[in-house]
Amino acid sequence: MKTVVQEIEELRQMATADLIARYRETFGREPRIRNREHLWKRIAWKVQEQRYGGLSQLARTRLEELIAEIDLPMAESMRTVAGHLKRPPATGDLAPGTILTRTWHGTSITVRVTDEGFDYENAVYQSLSAVARAITGQAWNARLFFGLTNRRKSR
Repeated sequence: MKTVVQEIEELRQMATADLIARYRETFGREPRIRNREHLWKRIAWKVQEQRYGGLSQLARTRLEELIAEIDLPMAESMRTVAGHLKRPPATGDLAPGTILTRTWHGTSITVRVTDEGFDYENAVYQSLSAVARAITGQAWNARLFFGLTNRRKSR
């Protein structure tokens, strides 16, 4: 009988197609992710669990307690559709509370950046480009429209 270390080393050497077949045998279903690295690690974890046993009941209980203590931002504006937290704003992103102004065809335009998006005339838009499109009726580069960037200089 092979040792766990030998079995894991064999998994590391397997081709992706072989790992997918082994995953089916081990878990009884198709893998959702077919990344080679992910597959051998998941199968290796299962091999160790089968040989050495899983978490003790005490460890499972403590893990559940720790999970319950995690304080995740639950505000809708902080989560993606899948429920994951959104990434922090990139450099150059507009911070909530920022007010953009522009005059367009003699009309003064004011857009406020909020946690939910961009507030223009009591309507919230998901992107600044959507605001520019609502104002002009045409597709615009929003950063250019609101003067946040300059047009490239001609060569």
